[in-house]
Formats: sequence, C-alpha cells, structure tokens
Amino acid sequence: MKQGYYGDWGGAFVPEILHETFRQLNEVFAAAKRDPAFWREYVELMGSYSCRPTPLTCAENLSRRFGGARIYIKREDLNHTGAHKANNVMGQGLLVRRMGKKRVIAETGAGQHGVATATMAAKFGFECTIYMGAEDVQRQRPNVFWMEKLGARVVPVTSGSQTLKDAINEAFRDWVANMDSTHYVMGTVCGPHPFPEIVAWFQKIIGEEVRGQILASHGKLPARVYACVGGGSNAMGIFQGFLADTQVELVGVEAGGKGLTSGQHASRLAGHDASPGVAQGYKTMFLQDDDGQMRDTHSVAAGLDYIGVSPIITDLWQQGRVRMTAATDAEVMEALDLTIRQEGIIPALESAHAFVQAFKEAGELPESEAIIINQSGRGDKDIFTIAHAFNDPSWKEFIRAKGREYAA
Repeated sequence: MKQGYYGDWGGAFVPEILHETFRQLNEVFAAAKRDPAFWREYVELMGSYSCRPTPLTCAENLSRRFGGARIYIKREDLNHTGAHKANNVMGQGLLVRRMGKKRVIAETGAGQHGVATATMAAKFGFECTIYMGAEDVQRQRPNVFWMEKLGARVVPVTSGSQTLKDAINEAFRDWVANMDSTHYVMGTVCGPHPFPEIVAWFQKIIGEEVRGQILASHGKLPARVYACVGGGSNAMGIFQGFLADTQVELVGVEAGGKGLTSGQHASRLAGHDASPGVAQGYKTMFLQDDDGQMRDTHSVAAGLDYIGVSPIITDLWQQGRVRMTAATDAEVMEALDLTIRQEGIIPALESAHAFVQAFKEAGELPESEAIIINQSGRGDKDIFTIAHAFNDPSWKEFIRAKGREYAA
C-alpha cells in the first residue's frame, strides 16, 4: 500500500510550504511508534490524568426493553473532558513536546475536541487557538466557555456554512502562517497523511480496552459494534479492537439529519449521496455538487455536521468490512430520551446516533449474543440544543406520550 493511502483513499495533498512541516511530523511520529517507552508513557498518562480504562456498562433495562442481544455501552463519556477526544489530543501533546513546539491550534465542531485540546495545552504549557464555526459557537456555548477558561483563544469562523469544514479551512491557514512554532492538532481520522494514522493510533486504546472487557463480562466477542461516524475517530477507536474478527459486524452510523432525501443531512456513505474528491488535504468521499463544490450539511449533532469521512473508514466500507447506516435528528432525540429515562445515562447527540441503530437491531439477535455501543461523549454540552428540542410543542407531546408508555 502506498504510504498514507487506504485502498484508493487518503494521501497528503498539501501546499509546498508545508512539506517540511509534514516531513518533521512523519519522522517524530514514526520514531514514537518504534519506541515502546512512548506508548507506556501515553497509557500511564491516560490512566493518571484521564480516568482510563473507561468502563463497559451493561444496559440491563434497555436490554430487557428490546429483547434479543444484551446491550453494552463503552463509556467514553467518562474520559476526562467528557469524550473520546482526549485520547488523541493527549497523545499529540506528547508528540508536540518531542518536536519542541510551543503553540497548538485545532478545529472543533461539537466543541469536545476544542475542550480536550485546550486542556492538553493547559497541562503541557502550550499557547492554544481553537477555530470553530460561528453556528457551532452558538449551539455549543458551554464548551466555548470552558475552552476560554482553560486559556484558549476561540475564533468564530463566519465563512461558508460556519460549521466544521470551515473551521478546518481556517486552522490550515493559521498553520501555513505559523508552521515553525505551531502544531495543528487534527481532531479526527481525516486530513492529509499522517493525521488519519496518528489519530487512529491513539484512539485504538478504546478498542484494546473494550475487547478485553467484553470477553470478561460476556465470555465471548460481541455480534455487533456500533459507533457514530462524523470524521470517524471514535468509530476507528473501537473498531480497531475487532477488525481481525470477521464474525464481529462493525456498524457506523452517520447523520441522517432531516432525512436522506431532504438534502439536509451529513450522510456520505449510507445515503450514497457522496462522490470521490480531494479537499482539505486528502482524498475521500465528499458531499459535493457536480462542479466539485462542497455542499452544506445538516445535523442536530455539531460533531457529525461534516462534508467528508475518514479515508480509512471509506476503505473499510468499500471492502464491506464496515456497514454504514444513518439516523435522523428525530430518531436521535427519541433514542436520547429513552436512554436517559431507562439507564440514567446521558449520551452526546453524536453518540445517540449509534444508539438509534443498535436499538433498531438488538431484537434481531438471540439473547446469547451481545452488542456494544460506543458512547463517544456525554450530553452536557448539548443541554441547550436538547432543551430547545424538548420545549418544541411537538416534542412536549412526544415526551408526554413516552411518559405514559414508561408508566405502563
């Protein structure tokens, strides 16, 4: 396989001015991978600072409700800063320290990557700037508050659709202007090589943990593993624990938004609505028009509101190793409400997409089987979005109906 490619996807399409920066990053990362002491330092840091290993919770009430397979939830919401994002960010912080750089920048959609990056910068003593779409700044205000309190400068991006893709564009512009002193902390398994490999390498800690946990709890491997897919970092994290186990089906869930035929969604692969393209430094399937212009996307979950998808996941999907599905905003709100009431667990809106598909399919499997849902983050950050949805008159009636159903 050509370096930086996963089948037909990936690569490093970067301006010439950044070639030396990428050469240095590749060298430092390759040296870290060869050094067993680096991975030990990383695991120890995640244990002492970020509460790893995160638990695997058996959702007994939901399992009884749906019948069929036992439902387990991998609790990345209990990771420090409230999501899986810390796994990658703390690892990249160790790389930045090796490179001797003093400033980090990042893009963020849901804000969890921004909070994690700002936290890492505070711990390691780096200057930090976070780029965030202006629309996401408004709908993820709690995370913006914490980024600023952690010492980061948050820059609202007002170009384009004012969401994640536009934040990534602005972060790359900053990097080109400040490459000698600055490292770009890419938040997902996208972008030019070696970023997809770097992020996947650090996120594999999820899959390594959960594989042992399900064997200890259930006595055998799960039948299916579910994860939401925006860029794809949490999905790649948990999927890597089972890639070699072909009897374990891996299911990615994209943002169906207002429906796959509505034109207001962010489903690249499940909706068969994307086409091959090169943007933001790499080749993958993008939501674009016939002229190659990126289309606007929509999701109730800011972290899934993105035009592209990891080249690694695109390759796995093309091979048939990962099955891609989509969940609509309405389905997500229903699954979120159900999980809160039945288990006392509050998933992030992104994570709730995975819950939707798992709930649809749990009953198809016998009781002897297990499924795992990767809860990539907790829903604290989404409180305003969720409250707004539940205060809508149609949602008020939905909640009343669910309350009657639960009481029965």
